[in-house]
Amino acid sequence: MTAVKAINLVLPEIKVCSTDSCVCGQLVLNLSSTLVDPVVKVELVGRGYLSCMTIACTNKAVYISKAKKFHICWAREECCLAFRQLPGFWDPHTFDFHFSFPPEVLCTFTSKVGCISYFVQGICCSHSTVLAKEQRYLLLQGISGDHMGHAKDKLRGTNCLKKHIFPGETVAFTTDIANRTCSYVKKVVFAICCTVLYRGFSNSGEQYSFEDQKEVMRLECQPGTSAFDTMRVISALVLPKPLPVTSALRGNYIMAFRHEQVETSNLPYATSTILGTVLIIIEQADCLSQRDLWEIPSAASMDGWAGG
Repeated sequence: MTAVKAINLVLPEIKVCSTDSCVCGQLVLNLSSTLVDPVVKVELVGRGYLSCMTIACTNKAVYISKAKKFHICWAREECCLAFRQLPGFWDPHTFDFHFSFPPEVLCTFTSKVGCISYFVQGICCSHSTVLAKEQRYLLLQGISGDHMGHAKDKLRGTNCLKKHIFPGETVAFTTDIANRTCSYVKKVVFAICCTVLYRGFSNSGEQYSFEDQKEVMRLECQPGTSAFDTMRVISALVLPKPLPVTSALRGNYIMAFRHEQVETSNLPYATSTILGTVLIIIEQADCLSQRDLWEIPSAASMDGWAGG
């Protein structure tokens, strides 16, 4: 029988943590016998990694590494953690801990290529042997504001608009669908896409960068626009949390993020697709300066993104 009957992390019921908050909780140990020379600690860890097998590119990064080691009482000239047995009852040992997040860390993110994760783990050891361990993963997001974002564009136009919006808020948009074809536009898809720039190393140690796009969310509508007709669609998308903020490849970052609002419509009985793109900037409450943004294209460079 192991000396540790159970180990539990007690954390507050917070769905998404922000970088200006902290993690407070308790580590609870239930013992079945006395521990000699014990080590009890809680760690806050944040890691990022990417692994792309198609191009043999990998990378790792540590964003947070904090530990709280608890002092154990001394008895009989050696460190021990005793248990007290009552008829059918063992007194649990509780240890309080408190961690603060650094001001600048990437938020939780998962894709087929890479992952950024944060977790709290409690460990109980004796004589360098891990007797019990528990991990609890956290969802981390930058500070969001109570704002309403608006993006307005023409589906076939080239007026691309930069807009600063925040995770968790509602993005309201108005789209003028100018159907200049002989076809009937039955369905239009609005989507928020996240383009990720990954930075890793090949097997020979050479630095390598590549891009991948992930659809964050989508909304489908059926405007029913007739041939050579124009219709205005007013709708909204509620951004999820956590959502990566627009960032640059700096420091030990192995990923950078860019976001776009994409509107598409497939014409029936044709191979053409109507496409419109609006560049949006997802940010924290502290606005990023333009030099911190990762290669944000200008509106002029995006003129070719709208096609017929």
